[in-house]
Amino acid sequence: MSSNAFPLDSIATTDQAPIPPAANEELADPPYIEPIDPMLATRPVAPEERISSVDVLRGISLMGILIMNVCDFGLGNTNYTYPLATVKPVFNGPHWKINTALWFARWIFAEGKMRALFSMLFGAGVILLTGRAEARGAGIRAADIYTRRNMWLMLFGMIHCFFIWHGDILFIYAAAALMLLFPFRNLKPKTLLWTGCIVLVVNTLLVNGGQTMGMVSVKKSVATAHAHEAAHKPLTEDDKSALENNQKLLDHWRLSKEKMYKDIADHKSWAKAFVADAPDAFQTETITTFPIVMGDWFGMMLLGMALYKLGFFSLKLSTRTYALCAVIGLGISWPIVALGAYHAWKGGFDQIQTYLWLQVPYDFGRIPGTIGNAALILLLLRASSHGLGLLRWLFARCANVGQMALSNYLLTSISMRAIFVWTPLHWYGYLDYYKLYYCVAAMWLVNLTFSTLWLRYFRFGPIEWCWRSLTYWKRQPMRL
Repeated sequence: MSSNAFPLDSIATTDQAPIPPAANEELADPPYIEPIDPMLATRPVAPEERISSVDVLRGISLMGILIMNVCDFGLGNTNYTYPLATVKPVFNGPHWKINTALWFARWIFAEGKMRALFSMLFGAGVILLTGRAEARGAGIRAADIYTRRNMWLMLFGMIHCFFIWHGDILFIYAAAALMLLFPFRNLKPKTLLWTGCIVLVVNTLLVNGGQTMGMVSVKKSVATAHAHEAAHKPLTEDDKSALENNQKLLDHWRLSKEKMYKDIADHKSWAKAFVADAPDAFQTETITTFPIVMGDWFGMMLLGMALYKLGFFSLKLSTRTYALCAVIGLGISWPIVALGAYHAWKGGFDQIQTYLWLQVPYDFGRIPGTIGNAALILLLLRASSHGLGLLRWLFARCANVGQMALSNYLLTSISMRAIFVWTPLHWYGYLDYYKLYYCVAAMWLVNLTFSTLWLRYFRFGPIEWCWRSLTYWKRQPMRL
């Protein structure tokens, strides 16, 4: 499943947010500010009230997640994680070295980590949005605005999923916000950390561990069936069932050429893609959302709520703390993921071996890697304020992308679908793996340029403006 988690503009807040005295102390209740007008308590955040470090993290994450999603856009969802059924071979053939190096780099530096940071920032956004409104005396109106925002986001997600790209995450984020997150906003950071970790561990055991053990069980049953065949014994119903289930696993793991070319033919226009992807879209918004994805993203959102309360995302901690988080987080993550990727690749991507080495320890690599990545970015952001003009210039543009995250998210989906599926270019299924990342670089350039130019004249991105106007049921000011 393509995931891309989307950090909402509700993450933006005022610089009046309470600053924790230290990373290990509890966050004090926000001060009560008597509003001049009750409507001011829940007014949309103004551009000058945004927290720049959060915007930078959001922008980098939004662009970084395309490193993963481009495989779905360009090669289909069966090749999203492991590109094993492609017209042009990835791990052999003339370009296997650069393809393999890029696949390793994707896993070590980005896989799961960008999506996790999205989820963490979304969780932080719950604290920012509701805390600001409650501090201004909004009372129950804070819950009203919060609910309406996420109901509109859910609708945006459904439109995006069915009519643009089936890898939507807006619906899932909105569902998590409406069903689960609001009651957790006032918990202590320590409680949020423990709860988030427990949710993620349980999710890993049930999903990744459960899938792996199921495959192991099927393989054992298949071995028994083959033994019966070798001994010229009649196959039992269990033997037949095991062989059938094993074939389904193999077909899903490595598409046959017939199915591969059918998938390409089914994605030669918007209409054909709509019909072909509708079942996946429906599954994304129903079956996948609640039992599988919700455990993954909900746990990350809880961690994000805790990290914001501790001052991590708002750059309130010491340089030494961020340095330690970067060194320890990446020092744990990179070896775990690199070793797993090596064994999966060395074993020819045998399904069980790949799951044992990459999927089972997935969260043990991506959680410290996510925190390490965020800490490294925040360290560089702090360093850029003391010179480093080029870095400061780049971070400013990344912040623009983060400020217009919803618009850029949808723009990316539309652009990628146009390039690969909807237009006569029709690169879907035929582009070399390494060339997918030319498309990623081009899209990043579009994101950075579009956001910077747009925000010179307007207060919000176009979709953010629409979303806010619908939430408050009032046309919001647009031009600066």
